[in-house]
Amino acid sequence: RKVLQKTSAPFSTGSYGAFISSNTLNLSSFPKLLKKIQAIHPEASRDKIVDALLEVKKNNKGTLSGLSISSIMERTSVIL
Repeated sequence: RKVLQKTSAPFSTGSYGAFISSNTLNLSSFPKLLKKIQAIHPEASRDKIVDALLEVKKNNKGTLSGLSISSIMERTSVIL
């Protein structure tokens, strides 16, 4: 299954496509989650946040399904 990226989305990392292919976060909720995490961790780059989110996904049996946004944020913060 192909994941199409909106041309207006300001993402250029290869990790982004891999992240959204989980079907857990859609194109509108991913930027919101990213902004919330950036607000908590302003020192972290976008790539580091995406890497941390991918690690949370990996540690949760390869999915973010079943995790609340707040839980995803907490787990990501621990990694960062």
